[in-house]
Amino acid sequence: MATLGFSQLDLDFDKELRLGFQLSPSFSWMSTDDNLINGNGLNLGLKLGMVGEYYFRENYALVSGINLAFNQGGTLKHQEGGDLWPKSELSDLALHTLPDGVNLKYHIQYLEIPFGIKLRTKEFGYLRYFAEIPIFSLGFKLQARGDVQGTALDSERENITEAVNLFNLTWGFGGGVQYTLSESTALVGGIIYRQGFTDVTDDSGLKIDGTTREDSKGIIKSLTIRLGFLF
Repeated sequence: MATLGFSQLDLDFDKELRLGFQLSPSFSWMSTDDNLINGNGLNLGLKLGMVGEYYFRENYALVSGINLAFNQGGTLKHQEGGDLWPKSELSDLALHTLPDGVNLKYHIQYLEIPFGIKLRTKEFGYLRYFAEIPIFSLGFKLQARGDVQGTALDSERENITEAVNLFNLTWGFGGGVQYTLSESTALVGGIIYRQGFTDVTDDSGLKIDGTTREDSKGIIKSLTIRLGFLF
C-alpha cells in the first residue's frame, strides 16, 4: 500500500542523516464549523516525495521533506444552496444557483513541506518502535477540481482553483514499527493522522438569498498509511 526508501550517509552516528522516498495512500475528509455544512464522504489519495531524517541523538531526529499530495479533500453537504463557487468558471451557468442539500466534492493537489520530531526506541529483538510527535505540514495548492452531486445538473471535475485558498497548514501525529531484516535493511509500518489549522475554502460563496455570505471554516483531516522498506 505504501513504500519508503532510505539511503544512509556515512556520518558520525550522533549526527546521522537519512534520505529517502515516500509513496503512501491517504484517506481524507472535510468538516466545517457550520452546522448547516457537514462532511459527507472520503477521498482516496496518494502522497509521494522525498523524506529526510536528521538524527541529533541516537533515537531522536528532526524530520522533513517534500511531497506531492494528490486528491486531498472530501465532500461537504450544504443544507442551504446558492452560488457556492462564484469565482469559478463552471461548465454550466445553472451551477451558480445550486439547490438546498447539494454535495460539493473537493479534489485538491498540494505541494507539502512537512517538519517535525521523530522518536524511536532501542531494538527489542528485531523490532524498533517509533513515534512522530508533533508533525506540522505547510501545503501549497497546485490545483483544485470539484464535483457537484445531488442535483439535476450533476457535474464532475469543475475547475475550482479560485475557490480554494493557496495555503493549508496542518498538524498531526503518528507512529509505527520497524522490523529489522539485516544490519542495513528493515520493514516499516505505520499510520499518520493530520488535521488542518487553516480554512481551505475561500468563503466567497453566497447562499440562496443572494446576499448572505457562506463564511464557514472548512478544514481537511486525513489518515496516511505508511508501509515501507528501509535500507
